[in-house]
Amino acid sequence: MAQLLKKPVQHPLNDAVQIIQDFKPEDVNLKYTGIKILDIQASGVYEEMTQGFEICIVALTGKIDVSDGKNIYKDLGTRDSVFEKIPTDSIYISKDHHIQISAVKDARIIICYAPCDEGRPTELIPASSNGVEDRGKYANQRHVHNILPDTHTASEKLLVVEVYTDQGNWSSYPPHKHDEDNLPDESFLEEIYYHEMNPDKGFVFQRVYTDDLSLDETMTAQNGDVVIVPKGYHPVAVPDGYNGYYLNIMAGPKKVWKFNNQKDHEWIIDRK
Repeated sequence: MAQLLKKPVQHPLNDAVQIIQDFKPEDVNLKYTGIKILDIQASGVYEEMTQGFEICIVALTGKIDVSDGKNIYKDLGTRDSVFEKIPTDSIYISKDHHIQISAVKDARIIICYAPCDEGRPTELIPASSNGVEDRGKYANQRHVHNILPDTHTASEKLLVVEVYTDQGNWSSYPPHKHDEDNLPDESFLEEIYYHEMNPDKGFVFQRVYTDDLSLDETMTAQNGDVVIVPKGYHPVAVPDGYNGYYLNIMAGPKKVWKFNNQKDHEWIIDRK
């Protein structure tokens, strides 16, 4: 087994801060993408150095203040549940910064990582700047918040997006991949999925596989799980009775999202 499914943990840093997931690229046999998920109680504080990584801090739920070591960005966060289906605030911070995240009220935070070569200015990504769109048709519909798309100039390598998939629908579908550094036809982007379900006892299925099936893993992802996509196709199926949410982190040698659908299933797009 490739062991692409990562279950949440409860690792307390102190009385107010819990680590839920924590993977740098080398921890999961990747080169470009990492994730950290934190629960911070009101008045709790988390600190770290970004070192050689650029990061995007997403105020998933709750409200936070963030310092990049020079400036403080206050009251980030817009929702108490991701299933309010409204965009939230995020902030981009480049390498070699000392960051401090302070919870104004109980918060869940996602820190998205990618190694970077150059220092860039810190940039607030307010909820109002998220590109919001609906994709797909029939049982292939999803609602998207583009936090840090490939058209956003703040980051060197990082892409970040939120996706909502209602019950009975498929997402990241038809199966597509972006694992070849072959522009303009396809870009190489590693990907990490963070999943939530509503109600939270639900689950989704996610398959990660290559054309030659040298990688072929189908997983049952539950609330708080992370799925690693080093390469290959990666569709998600959401059962009846539960709505799905995931946050995607993508990064690669070039910040371009150019994918290819699996040819056997591409006909699905053009159905009448």
